[in-house]
Amino acid sequence: MLPLPPFDLKDVQQKLATHFRPWQRSFQFWARAVDIYTGYKVFQLRVILVKDVKKQEEMWERQHEVAAEKIYAMCSDLGGFFLKVAQIIGKPDLAPAAWVKRLVTLCDHAPATPFDAVQLMLEMELGRNVGEVFERFDVDPIGSASIAQVHRARLRGDKTDVVVKVQHPGVQDLMMTDIRNLQAFALCIQKTDIKFDLYSVTKEMEKQIGYEFDFMREANAMEKIRRFLYENNKKSPVLVPRLMQDIVTRRVLVMEYIDGVPILNLGAEIAKRGINPGGKIAEAAKQKILQSLTLAYGQMILKSGFFHADPHPGNILICKGSEIALLDYGQVKDLPDELRLGYANLVLAIADGDPIRACESYRELGIGTLSKCENEQYELFKLAETMFDTKLPPGVTMLQPFSEGSSIKKIAVEAFPEELFSVLRTVHLLRGLSVGLGINYSCAEQWRPIAEEALFRAGRLTGGLFKLLSYRNGGSYSAVH
Repeated sequence: MLPLPPFDLKDVQQKLATHFRPWQRSFQFWARAVDIYTGYKVFQLRVILVKDVKKQEEMWERQHEVAAEKIYAMCSDLGGFFLKVAQIIGKPDLAPAAWVKRLVTLCDHAPATPFDAVQLMLEMELGRNVGEVFERFDVDPIGSASIAQVHRARLRGDKTDVVVKVQHPGVQDLMMTDIRNLQAFALCIQKTDIKFDLYSVTKEMEKQIGYEFDFMREANAMEKIRRFLYENNKKSPVLVPRLMQDIVTRRVLVMEYIDGVPILNLGAEIAKRGINPGGKIAEAAKQKILQSLTLAYGQMILKSGFFHADPHPGNILICKGSEIALLDYGQVKDLPDELRLGYANLVLAIADGDPIRACESYRELGIGTLSKCENEQYELFKLAETMFDTKLPPGVTMLQPFSEGSSIKKIAVEAFPEELFSVLRTVHLLRGLSVGLGINYSCAEQWRPIAEEALFRAGRLTGGLFKLLSYRNGGSYSAVH
């Protein structure tokens, strides 16, 4: 009789934990999501009994604070994909102030992978020891996000520093589980509370995040965008890291190190330099930052159609002379020409305050709506501004797209093209940055000349010839104000 193989209890425990981890995460998500959702539904029943408006506002503020703690705990404990969820909803123009204050601290605060696992990943991917490739490699990461972490290092035989992006081991399967749970939750709430095609949005998120696990694809995207911006401007409006071509694999990416301050730390940096945060110098710097980002995105989306689709604060550095560096090209989008030109048409409609053209653009883009109001055209235009422009109405410091008086409550969005989600998210992230910087502006107005050029080149705009020639012969984009 053959002897039985040795029984390794730790190995069995590890395999069971790995097998049941997706189920455990699903249970944790649903338990917490249902708790947050029902908390709001019960609160709505309580608050309608209170007649005093000021007291209602105080009650809402307390409820948002309670929910913010629960959302923060869920995103922080589960990590992974939920850190991206925190980035999306934790914006000052969209979420309650209590949510923003709590969730903004989660930006780039994912748990770091231990260095021994990072070293193993590097040696597996590069086929060489870390010491053979790098003269110096910092053990502590500069930052850690949901999919990867980055380390500062120096290549052998080189005098400049590089950044090494290394994927967290085993993260892909868990993130896909998280996304499918969110899709199911989206289906539930879009049938009850939010009349918006959230499911299509989550499907596009699933597709985009799936791409982020291939660093070779990211490297190609980074080079393509870098080349486009540098070739189409005397000086690129944003800095794009230079790729180290011979050190790229599916799970490891090496690029130049760009020195700068994260945009979230801009206020502290201004104060550190003894500059009055409310003075003219600080205001001019903020305007230059926002103008550079807006120009870069306008050119990428409307002129090329191939764009960086993740401008959250963790991916933006402020460099010397208020220059901007745009990092992390894992999420990019390549818009088909029909959607790019349809969106250019919508940009002109918003910039010109043209409700009829906005309605036509919605139909052209395949955005299906169902009206619940008499003044459909007016409300549809307001919806277009809410969804696709950065400008806030006079006296408004924060949009509440899903409040009772919002256009989304009056006009249900029943169908939304998945491919447009990246444009929508980009505009909303730009709006969040503008609110954070204290500058109210319209990206549609800034993008008007680029939209005109795109439509003119496609033969869809003849009346814009004079404006186009003026723009091409020295006309400039108006200052953000």
